Amino acid sequence: MLVLVFLSHLSLSGAMQGGIFGGREAKPHSRPYMASLQVGGAHRCGGVLIKHDYVLTAAHCLNPDVVVLGAHNISKTEDNQQRIGVSESIRHPKYPVKERPVDDPSTRQHDIMLLKLQRPVKLNEFVGVLELPKKFGKLRAGTACEVAGWGKRVLGRGAESVLYEATVTLDKVASCKHKWERYFNEDQMACSISDGRDGFCQGDSGGPLICGKGKATTLYGTIAYTGDPCDSDKYPEVYMRVPYFLPWIRSVIGVNEAL
Repeated sequence: MLVLVFLSHLSLSGAMQGGIFGGREAKPHSRPYMASLQVGGAHRCGGVLIKHDYVLTAAHCLNPDVVVLGAHNISKTEDNQQRIGVSESIRHPKYPVKERPVDDPSTRQHDIMLLKLQRPVKLNEFVGVLELPKKFGKLRAGTACEVAGWGKRVLGRGAESVLYEATVTLDKVASCKHKWERYFNEDQMACSISDGRDGFCQGDSGGPLICGKGKATTLYGTIAYTGDPCDSDKYPEVYMRVPYFLPWIRSVIGVNEAL
């Protein structure tokens, strides 16, 4: 029996949710595109700034009211933080609107959402845009990538205040499909090898999967779901594959507008 974990802090259809375990504390402000999605001042999910007024995240993160950018420690009011309200939560049109059983495979598909901000961010050394990939292709298994977020590092404890990051390795599509069966859609999704040492856990749905280095760095995915417990080595960790969703993303943020 497959046991799935959703990765926001609040429950969805009775499921648990995600963040970073293992890994290391990120160098402060080394990831200026990172966003903390909050409800009532509490961190719910991660996200990534892809345009001066749009953040990309997971559809199951529901409706955050504020996005915090430029943060390293989200428990403090840092001078460089920008807190901006959300004017509209735009889920992928094929993501289920009505609540469905947590074991329904359709709740895993099209799990991607854009947040329209109430005002544009002020781009600076603390807040910056992560460019969308320019290609639709898939990366090879064995590619080293990174995930980041403010989620729990140990189950049963509170979320972290400072940003953590971890290195993961993309797994083979065949392995993903074999272990996740009908829940894994090879067009929409990618997965990473779960070694039980480094990965994501509770509190970081919607955060980025970043692959490559230097000028070749690309936003390849957004954190979606994993097994229970999240540090188990039984199930690969799953991401929505951003290249697949490029046509929809561009149609929302404006094809002819600068990112």
